[in-house]
Amino acid sequence: MTRTKQPSDRPSNPQFSSGPCSKRPGWSPAALADAYVGRSHRSAEGKARLKAVIEKTKQILRLPPGYEVAIVAGSDTGAFEMAMWNLLGARGVDVFAWEIFGRIWLRDALEHLKLADLRTFEADWGQLPDLSKADFSRDVIFTWNGTTSGVRVPDADWIPENRQGLTFCDATSAVFAQDIDFSKLDVLTFSWQKVLGGEAAHGMLILSPRAFERLETYQPAWPIPKILRLKGPGGVLHDAFEGVTINTPSMLCVEDYADALRWVEDIGGLTALLARADANAAVIYDWVARTPWIDVLATDPKTRSNTSVCLRFADADFSSRSEQDKLAFVQELVDVLDREGAAYDINAYRGAPAGLRIWCGATIEAGDLPILTQWLDWAYDEAKSSNVS
Repeated sequence: MTRTKQPSDRPSNPQFSSGPCSKRPGWSPAALADAYVGRSHRSAEGKARLKAVIEKTKQILRLPPGYEVAIVAGSDTGAFEMAMWNLLGARGVDVFAWEIFGRIWLRDALEHLKLADLRTFEADWGQLPDLSKADFSRDVIFTWNGTTSGVRVPDADWIPENRQGLTFCDATSAVFAQDIDFSKLDVLTFSWQKVLGGEAAHGMLILSPRAFERLETYQPAWPIPKILRLKGPGGVLHDAFEGVTINTPSMLCVEDYADALRWVEDIGGLTALLARADANAAVIYDWVARTPWIDVLATDPKTRSNTSVCLRFADADFSSRSEQDKLAFVQELVDVLDREGAAYDINAYRGAPAGLRIWCGATIEAGDLPILTQWLDWAYDEAKSSNVS
C-alpha cells in the first residue's frame, strides 16, 4: 500500500474541539483587560454589563418582540434543566431524541420529573425521528442540532404558529450558526462555549411571551432547587432577564462573551456567522465525498450539521473490528494528530459510535480545514500501519 506523505503545513489553529470550541480569530487574554473583576455583579456597573450582553444577544440574533434572555448557571445543561423544572407538567409532553443530550432530557423527564403523560420518539445514530408525529396540543422537546451526532433539524416548518403547547429547544450548537425561526420556539437554550468560543459554565435561557405566561400561571407539583428557580414569593423573577443573575457569574467570562459579540458585529453580524459555518462545513463534506475510507454519520444531507460535523469510518477493515478495537483505532488516529499539533480533541463524543467529530463553526478559519484533511489522510494511514488490531 502506498503511504500518504506527511503534510508539511499545519493548521494555524488546530483547535477543532466541539466544546469548548475555538476562540475567535485573533483572540488573546488581552481582550479581557477591561473585565469587571474584583467587583460585585450586583453593583450598578456589574448589572449594566450583564444587561448589555443580554441586549446585544437579542439584537444580533434578531429575536422576536417580547422574547427575553437570562444568564443562568450550569451552561446549556443548567439552562435546559431550569426550563424543564419550571415549565413542564402543565400538559402532556412529546420528546424527540436522536443523540446523547436529547436522551438526557428524555431520561430526566421520565426518571426525575416523573411525567406521567409522556410520549417518546427516538431515532438511531445519524437519523432524525419522524417529526411529523409531534402533537402541538402538547409540549414538545427537541434538540435543534445534535452536537454528538451531527444531525440537525433542517428547519422549523414542522412547527405550527398556532400551537397550544410550548416548544422546548436545546440549540446550543445551532445558535449563531444556523438559520433558526425563533418565532416557532418558546423555550430556547445555549451556552457561550459553543459557537462563539466563549468560556464555560454559563447558560442562556430565552423565553417567548407564551412561555412567560406559563411561568406566571403554572406551579409545578415538584420542589425546585434554588439554582433552577425562576419564581420567588413575589412571583416570576423578572429581574433575572435584566441582568440580575440567580447566582454569582464570572465577570471575566462575561467580558469574554462581550468580546465575542463585538467580533460578530465587526465581521458582519449573524449573516456572516452563518456563511462562515456553512463554508467551513462544506470543506469537510467535500473531502468526505472523495475519500473512500470515511463517511458522514448523518444519513440525510438535509440534516447534516454545519458545526459539529460527525464522521464514521467506512472501510471494510474497520467495520469488521470489535467495538473495543474500533475505539482503539480511532484513539490512535487522534493521538497521532495531537502529537503532531495538527488537530486537537476530534474524537467522537463518549457514548457515540466510534468516529471523528470536527468543529466547523464560525470561529474556525476556512483555510485551516483543507490542511486538516491532509493530516486526516496521513493519520489514517499511520493508524492502519500501527500495531492496533
